[in-house]
Order: sequence, then structure tokens, then C-alpha cells
Amino acid sequence: MDFSLSEEQTAIFDMARDFGATHIAPFARDWETAGEIPKTLWPQLAELGFGGLYVREESGGSGLTRLDATLVFEALSMSCPSVAAFLSIHNMCAAMIDKFGSEDLRAKYLTKALNMEMFFSYCLTEPDSGSDAAALKTKSVKCNTAYSLTGTKAFISGGGYSDAYIIMARTGDDSPKGITALIVEDGTQGLSFGCLEDKMGWRSQPTRQVQLDDCKTPIENLLGEVGHGFSYAMAGLDGGRLNIAACSLGAAQQAFDQTRAYMAERKAFGKCIDQFQALQFRLADMEIELQSGRTFLRQAAWKLDNGASDATHFCAMAKKLVTDMGSKVANDCLQLHGGYGYLADYGIEKTVRDLRVHQILEGTNEIMRVIVARGLNS
Repeated sequence: MDFSLSEEQTAIFDMARDFGATHIAPFARDWETAGEIPKTLWPQLAELGFGGLYVREESGGSGLTRLDATLVFEALSMSCPSVAAFLSIHNMCAAMIDKFGSEDLRAKYLTKALNMEMFFSYCLTEPDSGSDAAALKTKSVKCNTAYSLTGTKAFISGGGYSDAYIIMARTGDDSPKGITALIVEDGTQGLSFGCLEDKMGWRSQPTRQVQLDDCKTPIENLLGEVGHGFSYAMAGLDGGRLNIAACSLGAAQQAFDQTRAYMAERKAFGKCIDQFQALQFRLADMEIELQSGRTFLRQAAWKLDNGASDATHFCAMAKKLVTDMGSKVANDCLQLHGGYGYLADYGIEKTVRDLRVHQILEGTNEIMRVIVARGLNS
């Protein structure tokens, strides 16, 4: 059993980390203040192949494994987890188009998604359906040459910012088999957006409600088959959980590295504070948590790549373990900075705020425990 990364995987990680250090980290606070990531960033990431990380090579994508993709998101999150997580959403959409879209739909959208000429958002959650996603109420009615959509989507990253939206809407009965996926482009009549949400973290990602009022999208914008939308949504969750765990891991690792450097310089009672054994134990605990989380995450990704029967079980466990760990490590790093950790200039408080939502999205960590418990009883 070989736990080491290949030369190619190491190169992928280094490329993403170096890009983030140059093109993201110096500007992350400014983007947070502005409440928006410049769209000029995305084509630069696309040049590295990051617009379609697990889109098939024959479709023009990078064709990476899910393990490879976690390396990208871990590395980018060392610069800003908000940016990295936003990119993960777009990649999920691009992969759905590649995997489930018709030949005509792929021709219409996939190239633009890969070069990030078009940025995609994903719309599943609604005001009254979060963890119970299959209870969504947005309706879609087929009429002549279009589908007419009516309903509201909530907590949508990129709402009012993205160029197109994958909408999960109800075309049939109240069961999961009544849900269909459709693509709606920005500017479509009947598409509007709520106010910008004032969030704790991920503030550089504009988040709004997506509102559909007799919004007509062409029939050819049907993604996959009618009634299969919910299964498509669920199919992407295992990978999404790995990605968000990787974002927590990278940001927590950066906070830890920054804290070690701070403690080597900060003096109290006549010596650097990293010389106090009590604080050394705190660092040791964090190192153990980071390394164990990284190993578990990569094992779960390996299982997903290899089609293991327990892949979903492990992805759920990894998501809970690593996102909980990431938030704990970031919070502990803030504590070790003392009052300075509470100041924006040091960046630690931003990491604490950004990582908190990772325990909620892609399935709450309570739902992850439900999945794990159900697996134990099967």
C-alpha cells in the first residue's frame, strides 16, 4: 500500500498552490470586502485545466481523478477557501453537463464551461427544503418549445453573478423521480435574484436567492432525462463532500503554518511562545489532526475513484471528520495568536469564518452521521 503522491500529483498540488499564492492570496481580503471575485480570475484558472477537472479528456477536460481534484482544492484553499469552494461548484456543474448532457447540450455549453467563458452555479436548495432536498417545490412545465419554471432557490453561490444555472425543478410527482435538471442562462426573462446575503464567511462569493417566475428555458436545455434530476444531484454529492473537506484541510493547514511562524517570533515571559511545553502540545495535537484528516480524506477519494461499495460511507465520514477538524484547528490557531488572531490583518479570523459553513453545506454533518449510521445497519 503506497500512501505517497505520484510525481504528477505532486506537480498538480504545487501548480495550484503556487497559482493561489500569486493570484489569489494577495487579493483575498479585498475581494471579501468587495463581495465579489473578479471574473478575470476564472480564465486564468481555466488555462491550468481547472475549469473541468474531472470532465473527460475526450470532452476537452482534464480527466483527473477525484483524488487529484482534492489536491487542487486543498492547495487553492491555502490562499482562500471561499474562492476554491466557488470553483468546486462550477466544476460540479461542468461534470454534470459532460456526464449527463446530450451531444447538443455539450456542444452548446461544455467548451464555454471549460474555458470559463461561462461560470455555472448549481440550484437545488430552497427556502423550505435543505437537508430534505427531495421536497423541493420549484415547478417546471413543458410548453411548446420551452420549459416554464416557477419557484425560488435559496443560498445560491453565484446568484446574480454566474452566467448560467443548473436548476433542479419538479416536472412530475412529489417523489424524487419527479425532479428534472434544466439549464437557465443569465438574462432569461422571468429570472431574477434576491438581495445579496450578508454572510458570516465566504463573503467574496455573492450569495442570493434565485427567483423563477414563468421563466422559460428552451427544451434543448434539458440536462439528461426527465425525472432523473435528483439522481444526478445525488451522484455528485460524494465528490462534492470530498472537495469541501479538502477546502477545510488546505485552509486549516495554512492557518497552522502561519501560527507556527507567529509563535516562533512572538515572545512572552522572556522567550518565544513556541518554547512553552503546554503550547507545544497544542501544536502537536493540531499536527496529528491535520495528518490524520488528510490520510482519511485521500482514502475516501481513492475508494470513490475505484468504485468501492463503501465509497459513499467513507465520503460521508471524511466530510464530517475533516470539516469538523478544519474548523477546530482554525479556531485553535486564532486562540494561539491571542488578540492578534481576532484582527483581520492576520487572516486567521477570516479562515475561522470561511470554514464554519463547511460543516453545513454538501449535507450537514448531522446528515453525514445519519448516512454513516445507516451504513452500519445495512
